[in-house]
Amino acid sequence: MIVKAYLDSKGYPTALFNNGKDAWNSLRDVQYDLCITDIEMPEMNGFELLKKIKSVHPMMPVLMLTAKNEQDDILESFDLGAEDYITKPFSMDELLARVKVWDRWMNYSPSNGAACEFRLGGLTFNIPHSTLTDRKGNVQRLTSKETELLYMLCEHMGETVERSNVLKTVWDEDNRTNARSMDVYITKLRKYLKDQPDVDIQNVHGVGFKLVVK
Repeated sequence: MIVKAYLDSKGYPTALFNNGKDAWNSLRDVQYDLCITDIEMPEMNGFELLKKIKSVHPMMPVLMLTAKNEQDDILESFDLGAEDYITKPFSMDELLARVKVWDRWMNYSPSNGAACEFRLGGLTFNIPHSTLTDRKGNVQRLTSKETELLYMLCEHMGETVERSNVLKTVWDEDNRTNARSMDVYITKLRKYLKDQPDVDIQNVHGVGFKLVVK
């Protein structure tokens, strides 16, 4: 209730649900901009809710706000598609800052001549729609975090992007947990690109990553 009241007061109208099942019932019918969820909840836990959300709304950012701070829980959240993770106790100012990040990204529109699309072999990467589309019209929808990461690699195509720079830009902080999450997302992107022989996300040992398109 405190989080809801705080976000409401900052201009982010928020719906509150007391368990995962009620949240899911509402999420099936209403398109929200962002979901903030605990892990330990009655009726349906946060992991189950996260999987269901991503099956229906893959581009909706999900922020885990929980007392569970074990590495396995954090990495499982990211592996299931969560965009962010905050452990309790937390700062309301930090929560608001992270909400603002996703608000900016979801309302992203290229300016100053920035590209809306990139050709990656036989795939077209559309940034505003967060999609990878092949020549047959098959669409792979990306999460907002996957989109932001791939966009950064595309902007610096053929160049080495330092790990620390990726972490500070996409995850806002360079730390061990975020670094492991980043590696999970790099693996996901490689899976999406695996059928494109002329496209590769290369590891530059000890430095970072390079997107190569021949």
